[in-house]
Amino acid sequence: MLRAGSAVTCIACKNLLPSRMGVKFRVPLQKLHPLSRAIHHRYSSNNNPQRPPHCSAARHYTSLSRLPLRPPKSRSGGHGYQQHRSFWVAHLAARLLKLRYILLGSAVGGGYTAKKTYDEWKDMFPDMSQYTWIVPDFVWELSENIDLDNLASALPELEEIAKLLPDMEKIGENFTFLKSLLSSETTGESTLRVTDVPPTSAAMSDGSDKQFKKQGLLSELILIQQQIQQHEEEMRRAADNNAPPPLREPSPSPAPNPSPSQSKRKSSDKEKIDQLQEELLRTQLKYQRLLERLEKENKELRKVVLQKDDKGIHQRKVKKSLIDMYSEVLDILSDYDSNYNTHDQLPRVVVVGDQSAGKTSVLEMIAQARIFPRGSGEMMTRSPVKVTLSEGPHHVAMFKDSTREFDLGKEEDLAALRHEIELRMRKSVKEGQTVSPETISLSVKGPGIQRMVLVDLPGVISTVTSGMAADTKETIFSISKAYMQNPNAIILCIQDGSVDAERSIVTDLVSQMDPQGKRTIFVLTKVDLAEKNLASSSRIQQIVEGKLFPMKALGYFAVVTGKGSSNESIDSIKDYEEDFFQKSRLLRDGMLKAHQVTTKNLSLAVSDCFWKMVRESVEQQADAFKASRFNLETEWKNNYPRLRELDRNELYEKAKNEILDEVISLSQVTPKHWESILQKKLWERVSTHVIENIYLPAAQTINSGTFNTTVDIKLKQWTDKQLPHKALEVAWETLQEEFARFMAEYKGKDQDDIFDKLKEAVKDESIKRHKWNERAMDSLRVIQHNALEDRSITDKPQWDAAIHFMEETLQSRLKDTDSVIADMVGPDWKQRWLSWKNRTPEQHIRNETKNELERLLKLHEDHTAYLANDEVTTVRKNLEARGVEVDPVLIKDTWHQLFRRHFLQKALLHCNLCRRGFYYYQRHFVDSELECNDVVLFWRIQRMLAITANTLRQQLTNTEVRRLEKNVKEVLEDFGEDTEKKVQLITGRRVQLAEDLKKVREIQEKLEAFIEALHKEK
Repeated sequence: MLRAGSAVTCIACKNLLPSRMGVKFRVPLQKLHPLSRAIHHRYSSNNNPQRPPHCSAARHYTSLSRLPLRPPKSRSGGHGYQQHRSFWVAHLAARLLKLRYILLGSAVGGGYTAKKTYDEWKDMFPDMSQYTWIVPDFVWELSENIDLDNLASALPELEEIAKLLPDMEKIGENFTFLKSLLSSETTGESTLRVTDVPPTSAAMSDGSDKQFKKQGLLSELILIQQQIQQHEEEMRRAADNNAPPPLREPSPSPAPNPSPSQSKRKSSDKEKIDQLQEELLRTQLKYQRLLERLEKENKELRKVVLQKDDKGIHQRKVKKSLIDMYSEVLDILSDYDSNYNTHDQLPRVVVVGDQSAGKTSVLEMIAQARIFPRGSGEMMTRSPVKVTLSEGPHHVAMFKDSTREFDLGKEEDLAALRHEIELRMRKSVKEGQTVSPETISLSVKGPGIQRMVLVDLPGVISTVTSGMAADTKETIFSISKAYMQNPNAIILCIQDGSVDAERSIVTDLVSQMDPQGKRTIFVLTKVDLAEKNLASSSRIQQIVEGKLFPMKALGYFAVVTGKGSSNESIDSIKDYEEDFFQKSRLLRDGMLKAHQVTTKNLSLAVSDCFWKMVRESVEQQADAFKASRFNLETEWKNNYPRLRELDRNELYEKAKNEILDEVISLSQVTPKHWESILQKKLWERVSTHVIENIYLPAAQTINSGTFNTTVDIKLKQWTDKQLPHKALEVAWETLQEEFARFMAEYKGKDQDDIFDKLKEAVKDESIKRHKWNERAMDSLRVIQHNALEDRSITDKPQWDAAIHFMEETLQSRLKDTDSVIADMVGPDWKQRWLSWKNRTPEQHIRNETKNELERLLKLHEDHTAYLANDEVTTVRKNLEARGVEVDPVLIKDTWHQLFRRHFLQKALLHCNLCRRGFYYYQRHFVDSELECNDVVLFWRIQRMLAITANTLRQQLTNTEVRRLEKNVKEVLEDFGEDTEKKVQLITGRRVQLAEDLKKVREIQEKLEAFIEALHKEK
């Protein structure tokens, strides 16, 4: 053990011990580093040679510990010095060997220690082989299936990618310069005055010209700005010196005449002021041209940047711009009909003005394209047009409900766009009307276009002309007021400067809607014509200063929208407008300020006002819709707690699936059910014709040959003309009835009764559209004809079935005939006595006639179907003898029913006799008095009915059911695209509440997304 003190330890060990250790702290020797121990004992052995050295601790690291320590030898002395000088080589080699051993031992020891430490750390980590199942198999197979080396080699180099990126330094310089120019502008001052230059800058301008010229365009703009300020200061001082003295009390003495020197000085001052004004105007125009040049370069640069970003190296989803998001909110609000007083109060720019005042031209100048249809003096804007302006790499236009892009740089697309707008306007106008409140939504994108939403309204008129509806004037006023009454709408009031201001109607309308002028911008158009026509230019100054009209406004602007030709381009109009204001004395004489002219300054001012209004009002509108959403959700929870909130479209999809399921269930009808229904309905339809027109006439014949001939002829005529049509009618009616039956059965299964009107309309429309395949009629005719030609009854069951069919038919007819006779003759004696019923005089006559005719039938049981004339006369005279006056027609009608009953009774008796006639039938009734040709006729009819039913069933199941299903799908698709039809067929408070909930949620979500994007842009 060692004691930390100067008497025990050496200097090396002291340095190894911490300074905070006290003298009583004992450090075990084994806890010191092995090399430190070796060094420590080496030094301690020199200081204390009597103490035995401890060399065991360093034996693991160096072989020097095995050598005995020797005391140092003195170099003085002859023998010793010679010996030391003789063996200096050996001493040097020994020291080098010591150094080698030290390095070798340190390397071995360090490697061993590192290996031991690595093994310890390795044992501490868990066995990760147990967790390989967490990683999917495709990750391990990725390196086998994908050649990463080829993939890495296919990637582009960084230099190539850097070439495609825009020059951000140049963009940054341009935007920094624009920001420095625009940030210094203040409200109500000229846009040409950027910064205030100190007075000393005028004196130093000459010395700093060279330095400014070296800085390029920026220095030139600053120099011009300083010159403008100097000229303005000089003009102000000259105007102050030339100002007339204040008016005093008039004195009775006459005023002295001015001296010639004073007049000369005043004229020279006036000339100097005019010269300064002209020089100032030239400097301002030069400054304006430089600004336009810079903006043009920046516009081209932004176009390149947007094109690169639009194409991109990797295709990605295009993020909607801020103005597009806002426009979507306005589109949804335009379709929303609120019942909770949540009106649309979001800002938009409403363009109003008198007819032909130039509203559309101003809007086209802002949009930088001739996009609207034009006319000379006639009304062209027949409905509101919402135009969303935004910036983009290409100058294109697109309708809200269409994917077609109109390239506004091509005249063909411009013409097509104008034609489409005109068609949409005329389509929106109802019959008998001139204008429509329906809004046409259009978006225009292009480089340098100011972002805003404008609504072009029909021009206000004072008189209804021929060809217009009587309420056109009132309708235009109501449409304009509906848009202007929005407290956040910016009113762009357009006034024609070429006509007398007193003729304007729109200014009074705007004054009513915005009396304080807090959201109105006044625009005077056609200033070039106004300058020519007006005798006094000060009238224009009064208009743009707001002194002529009682209407108040935020700002006043004067613009020129071309020479009046519809073929002018936007660039030519801009050049004409700029040239006009450069030469106009309105600007030269100071009547108009530079920031009040040109449509460019107008668009900048309107855009700034628009976005300011949006930022102030959009969050308030979002809160209003949030409250409306809460009210609607509360009503739904209270009235429909167990129903999902399905809007009209979702309900329609649900009903559509139910109807298709019902149509598919038609294919599950069994063939036996189809054939039994078809056979029954077909016989009900043709039985009267068979009995009356085939069987009864044939039964009146004398012999069997004539009977069969008559039957064959009449069956052939019936098959060729009527039977196939009757069969198809029966099949079509059967299909309709089964379809309606399945829909009625499905209705009982917890079906929502809100779909009843829709299902009924779909069923009727599908049946109306369905047309039976006419080509099946020819094949059906052949099948029926062949079935009726067959007379061979093969076995006794078929014979019995025919007799049973004949018997049922005759009994049914006999029952009907008895009912007709009973109605003719009235109640019998039982009914008269038991039910207290009496006969009418006509029934009494018919009863007497019936009794007389029955006596005739008893005398002549084999009488023919018709009475002879002498027999009619005999019956009439017999009745007259009993005091009954009767008409011959009544006698024949009564005979027809009596003979029919007599014939059916005889036929039933004959049918019973023919039950045992199958044996004679097989022998063709040879040597037999029994003839059952009528049974064979009914067997032919029965077999024809069965074959026809089977054929129709096959056509129904294989063809017609599928065609009906197709028709139902087409009807459902057509109804799904017709919004008015869905509103008409799916109605109720539940539907309307779900629709309102959907709209309000959508509006709120889009408003929140827009507000978030708006905050990010700030």
